[in-house]
Amino acid sequence: MHALSAIAPPFPAASGPLGAEVFAGLTASPKRLSPWLFYDERGSGLFEQITALPEYYLTRTERSILETHADAMVSAASGCGRISIMELGAGTATKTGLILQAAVRRQNTVTYYPIDVSETPLLQARDRLEADIPGVSVLPRIADYTRELARVETSGERRLVLYIGSSLGNFEPLEALGLLQSLRETLTAGDKLLLGVDMVKDVSLLLAAYDDSAGVTAAFNKNVLVRINQELGANFDINLFQHRAVWNENHSRIEMHLVSLVAQQVQIPALGLKLFFEPGESIHTENSYKFHDEDVIEMLERSGFHLSDHWTDSREWFGEYLATAW
Repeated sequence: MHALSAIAPPFPAASGPLGAEVFAGLTASPKRLSPWLFYDERGSGLFEQITALPEYYLTRTERSILETHADAMVSAASGCGRISIMELGAGTATKTGLILQAAVRRQNTVTYYPIDVSETPLLQARDRLEADIPGVSVLPRIADYTRELARVETSGERRLVLYIGSSLGNFEPLEALGLLQSLRETLTAGDKLLLGVDMVKDVSLLLAAYDDSAGVTAAFNKNVLVRINQELGANFDINLFQHRAVWNENHSRIEMHLVSLVAQQVQIPALGLKLFFEPGESIHTENSYKFHDEDVIEMLERSGFHLSDHWTDSREWFGEYLATAW
């Protein structure tokens, strides 16, 4: 049975970002939740743990590319002039220091504008980067880069925009294209984008990265239910849901799901919701698209960018694409 009952609005919690997303996603068929819901304080901490797991190749592979090629990236981005650096979804900016160090080596000082919806990691990144890298000035911008890029002010210097970590892969293809097009509209011709994406590879490697043996990714996935319990008064029993990662070959993506182990009823009083789950019914919590080289280049061209350069690791597991706004 897929029945649900919902008491008619108004419920004040349903008008906020969290409540609106939870209401829309859990009354949809099939049920879904947006991956941005993962990142409360506990979820952000769990993700930092994931990036250090042996199965999670993404962070260390991208870091190795930046360690090897940061100077070439900054040189290609700046040409004969100075640049400022802006980062979408910066979080704690753990890898960004490599680019900032290269910028300081090239032009002595650099202004860095990290953009994120969460203030705490931005302030932590500011304090750490300014202490560790003399010559870096960090000016955080608290904003949702998917909707508020136009209001993010920076200096008049040529900009290098970092969108690394394969975050673009969390969006549906048309959404990803729209995001890049919106970014292009905020840039001046000649500004640069450094886009980091995860490439298609052996399925066993992909699945292990999203279903680690220590269970950290499972805890990260289930934390979305913990957050709904805490912030909306729901009564999800996380022990009655199982983390599941699957490879969708047709869509070239890893999918994460929370699968109900039993027939059960869940209430979310703040939204006036009573939900029913069948055994095996899933809440689809995340997609992580993996890319082929030609797909990335086509998407950049359609968004108003022209590919300037490209770097990868020796196994070609991850790619960094430098593109110029034209």
